Order: sequence, then C-alpha cells, then structure tokens
Amino acid sequence: MRAVFMGTPDFAVPSLQALVDCGFDVAAVFTQPDKKVGRKQLVTPCAVKLCAEKNGLRIYQPDSLKNSDAADIIESIAPDVIVVAAYGKILSRRILDIPRFGCINVHASLLPKYRGAAPIQHAVLNGDKETGISIMQMDEGIDTGDIIYTVKTAVGDDETSEELFERLSALGAEALIKALKMVESGTAKPQKQQGEAVYASMIDRSYCPIDWNRPAVEVHNRIRGLQSWPCAETLICGKRVKIHKSSLCSRKGGAAGEVMMSGSELVVSCGDGRCVSLLVLQPEGKKKMEAGAYLAGNRISPGTILGR
Repeated sequence: MRAVFMGTPDFAVPSLQALVDCGFDVAAVFTQPDKKVGRKQLVTPCAVKLCAEKNGLRIYQPDSLKNSDAADIIESIAPDVIVVAAYGKILSRRILDIPRFGCINVHASLLPKYRGAAPIQHAVLNGDKETGISIMQMDEGIDTGDIIYTVKTAVGDDETSEELFERLSALGAEALIKALKMVESGTAKPQKQQGEAVYASMIDRSYCPIDWNRPAVEVHNRIRGLQSWPCAETLICGKRVKIHKSSLCSRKGGAAGEVMMSGSELVVSCGDGRCVSLLVLQPEGKKKMEAGAYLAGNRISPGTILGR
C-alpha cells in the first residue's frame, strides 16, 4: 500500500515508524515547518521530520494546505492512503478525495469524546478512568469521521499526561497497522460515532494556576494533567512554583491552600478538607526537585496559605 504520512510531534513518530517497519511504501511525509524554540530561538525540526530523515523519506513542509500546491504534489504521488497523526493542519476536500482508501487519522481518545487538539490532557484533567485510540476515516469535520478501529486502555490514578501520551503513542501505531490491514483486505466496517461529542480545546497557560478551593482529587488531576507542559503552578510565600507531581493523602485538612505538614513532604489542604502531597516542585528559574530538597532550602511553616 502506497502511503503519504502527515504528522508533527513525538506522538506521531511510532505511527510513521510502524508504517516503515511493516513494509508500507511511504512515498512522502508532510510535517510542520521548522520552528524557533527555546530561549535562544534556535530553528529546530519537529520529531516527525527527524524520523523521516532517519528513514530516508521524502519530506514536505508547506506553510499551508489551502492553496493548490500541496494537493498537486499529493496527486502526483498517487497514494493509496493518507495517514494523519497530530499533523496540526486541516485537509481540504480535494486532498481528502485523492487516495482510493481515503485519509485515515490516528486520534488519542475514544471518539466522539475529546474531539480536538488536546484529548490526552483533557482525559487526565477530567479524571477519566479509561481512554484509548480511535482510528478514523477522515471527513471535512474536526474528528467527526467514521470509526474503523478502536483500542481502550485504563488510566492510572496517578498517571500523568506525559506518561499517558507515551502509552497512547505506541498503542496508536499498533492500532493503525491493524486498521490499514483491514482497509486493504476489504474487511473494515467503519461505524458512525456514537454518543455525546466532547471538544478538547487547546491547553494554554491559563490552566496553570492551582485553585486550592477545588476538591483534592481535582487539584491532583490538574497537576498530573498539565505535566509536563504547561505545568500546574502556585504561589508559595509570594513566589511562583511549578508543581510537577503530587499524590492524594489521607491527612485531615484545614483551610483551602493551608500547609498541613512541611518536613520531608509538603502536604496542602484543598477545598473539600482533603489533602494533596506535593512531591516534585520547581521554583522559578531553578531545576525541579523532590519536596524534601525544596523544603530543605525553603522554610515553609504549617499554617502557610498557598496561592497568595
């Protein structure tokens, strides 16, 4: 099967590599243009481009798919299928109609729940116990196409978005190959999406501040849901500190945001009277550290209120 692959971040790399390893003819890879990153604003290629280069694949990095140039290129390639995994651009009707098997998307949720840009983070933020991968036949809507194949997985109570991202990335590659074999053999039976559609909006820094008035489980979910970017944060004695890891604990709480224990661990009360233990912290301008190391250099007295 002759394929064009479209993807950009780390999540898409296992899917691209699986196509190569399983003998698919990957005729071209479309990915986002190189971008400036970091404090030094160095022009850096994305993960998919690096994977494509390693495998000697032809690479295209158009700024837009809205003009006819990209469609002309794809038509000249004449792929049997276009595989899309976290590409970040909308495909036109013309492009969708080019391959005989259509365009197939690897999406990191159980559609129609969490259509959109940040399905993994929203699943963790909302405390979902289960998520998965949907292999979808694309249409002109945003994640609205028929489902070819799904795989489900449990979400751990302390699992972070970063950890779930890695697991779903690998699951997505496995599911993609199974779905493509079904499509090629004619055994695929795409089904309309069933259930209430939920949109997973982009995550930005407005999500970062911890609201200690919320229940402990919601605070814990926010911390693990925003790991490793953009990262939950709070004010401790007026200084902004990122919180990378937490756990729920059984200690009885006090006022919202009140430090209940400050020795080897930093235990903080939430709005429902339950507590979370802050396990890994990162003061502004410094490296992240275990709570014990942070408290050794920062005297935080019990009774201190965080968030102000």
